[in-house]
Amino acid sequence: MNNQVFHSFPAPAKLNLFLHIVGQLDNGYHQLETVFQFLDHSDTLHIRATSTNDNINQHKTAITLLTPIPNVNNSDNLIVKAALLLQEHTQCQQGAEIKLEKILPMGGGLGGGSSNAATVLLALNALWNTQLSIEELANLGVKLGADVPIFVHGYAAFAQGIGEQLTPASPKIYWYLVSKPDCSISTQSVFTAEDLTRDTATIRYSDIDIENYHNDCQTWVIKHYPEVAKLLGWLIEYAPSQMTGTGACIFSRFDSEKEAIDVQSQLPHGIESFVAKGLNQSPVHSAIAAIEKIKRG
Repeated sequence: MNNQVFHSFPAPAKLNLFLHIVGQLDNGYHQLETVFQFLDHSDTLHIRATSTNDNINQHKTAITLLTPIPNVNNSDNLIVKAALLLQEHTQCQQGAEIKLEKILPMGGGLGGGSSNAATVLLALNALWNTQLSIEELANLGVKLGADVPIFVHGYAAFAQGIGEQLTPASPKIYWYLVSKPDCSISTQSVFTAEDLTRDTATIRYSDIDIENYHNDCQTWVIKHYPEVAKLLGWLIEYAPSQMTGTGACIFSRFDSEKEAIDVQSQLPHGIESFVAKGLNQSPVHSAIAAIEKIKRG
């Protein structure tokens, strides 16, 4: 396969259709119950494998992020961390050049950073031919963040533990209006809050009961972030609406794209938003399969 070519891979957003915090471990991690579903709205990663035979790249096995994110050191970026982790774990002698097209908002609870990391693991495993299994890649992903394995596996799932114990799920497919008020929320600030609910009763999950569940983080966030509380109050007048993850994004559920777009057109001024369809399979695995097909010739 031609290493001079950049290959493109999606890194989709996710929603937490609900999020219950059922306990906390001694190491500080929270025990969760949640359902992840993907959206057909993605960052895009363009990746080129490099090697010692690559005369263009002077740093033969370096991991180079060609599109740094403002105010984020490359060494702290999950994209770079994921590539270095795979390189070290497999003792791979190849490197990579990576470009990121970012459209997912940061601090929104859509899992953009985790999705980027998972896509890098999957893509470089194919491009470098390191031949790790999905399970091995997911286990590596846990070291980068609790949400990374769900993006590696690529199927909608009921998650337990710290988010790494996955049971395939088939939540109903809706159209979603995803809206973000003018604020970003640190996941750490939510999970370290003293007044966060951590004792929700465990459930026996079924897809049909999903609309009866809630987001424990939302209760805390709307007390401390009036921008989120105000937007949520507005959206609930139009459709069932809930915060995803630790926020700040709120998703509103519709049966059709047109309904979602109609409400989007009425959003208060200054609200960032997009309309997307739910997906129970991540598009990244199709992109990986296409690479594998090219390699086979």
